[in-house]
Amino acid sequence: MCRQSGFNFGIAHCNFQLREQESDADEMLVKSLSEKYSTAFFVRRFETTSLAKEKKISVQLAARELRYEWFAEILNPSTNQPYRYLLTAHHADDNIETLLMNFFKGTGIGGLQGILPKTGRAPAIIRPLLFARKAAILTYAAENHLSYREDASNSSSKYTRNYFRNELIPAIREVYPKVEDNLLENISRFTEVNILYRQAISLLRQKMIIEKNGEIHLPVLKLLKTAALQTLLFEITREYNFTPGQTTDIIKLLTAESGKYIDSGTHRILRNRAWLVISKLGQIENVHFLIDETDQKLNFSNYKLTIEKMVKPARIDANPAVAQFDANTIKFPLLLRKWKQGDYFSPLGMKKKKKLSRFLID
Repeated sequence: MCRQSGFNFGIAHCNFQLREQESDADEMLVKSLSEKYSTAFFVRRFETTSLAKEKKISVQLAARELRYEWFAEILNPSTNQPYRYLLTAHHADDNIETLLMNFFKGTGIGGLQGILPKTGRAPAIIRPLLFARKAAILTYAAENHLSYREDASNSSSKYTRNYFRNELIPAIREVYPKVEDNLLENISRFTEVNILYRQAISLLRQKMIIEKNGEIHLPVLKLLKTAALQTLLFEITREYNFTPGQTTDIIKLLTAESGKYIDSGTHRILRNRAWLVISKLGQIENVHFLIDETDQKLNFSNYKLTIEKMVKPARIDANPAVAQFDANTIKFPLLLRKWKQGDYFSPLGMKKKKKLSRFLID
């Protein structure tokens, strides 16, 4: 079809060396195709099984990582190749399988769009055959005398996608004969629903999020009054590597006491008075710092705080750089932050509390 359309194109083939002679025969077929059309031919052989074992991932995932990394190399502007896009041959049946797999995995509304016709920017991946069912493609190949090879592993249901293709969808078809057509129509609907969903999330984010000193502040009272709270919090926190499973715990922070927090691999959500504060882990410039019972030293801004547990001294240290507390009355974690209007303390020797602002003025 690229040839008939007059496009300048090259052909790239990955030999994953998973089926021995069959894999080599696939490579030879694609090479002969490039010779037939006088196009550039790119080929690379991968040690797919070894990589999968090394990374402790499935062979399918390893193959996907390898091919897309290599495709990106080919399309890198520094290689001086004349190609701007990567075309893949995903078709409508692939899209149906992806929709069902995403639904059962629980990927949310975004996953119900199936395979997108275009993704990425550099390089952009385009899937021009998503409109076509597999049967129509086979008919086209037969009518135009195009030779092709069938991957023998496609008939095995041990792979997830093949199980959906060979077992699950045919079983559903017995109850709903037009299941594939209905699912393709649903993909169109879900794609439009996702557009509206993203617009709604964007508006809610603008109303909720306040950025301060590199941190994200979310008002607790507003969140508690928000409809679809779990969905909104998931969409906000997913950008900071919090998982869907942590959303319930994040909601619990809304009614927790100050100082409670939850970590992702990169960020922390802290309950601080009337706010949830999202900050980057290990970021020295953060306004808020938590001190756990096991902590002995904390560096922040241009200061250093050391924490030591000791036997009650005969007298209190008068050094202004030292603070001594009754260990029995301290509840960890401690929260270290800049002072705010309304903060108060109980000065030693006085029966009444005193506002910090008044103390600083005095």
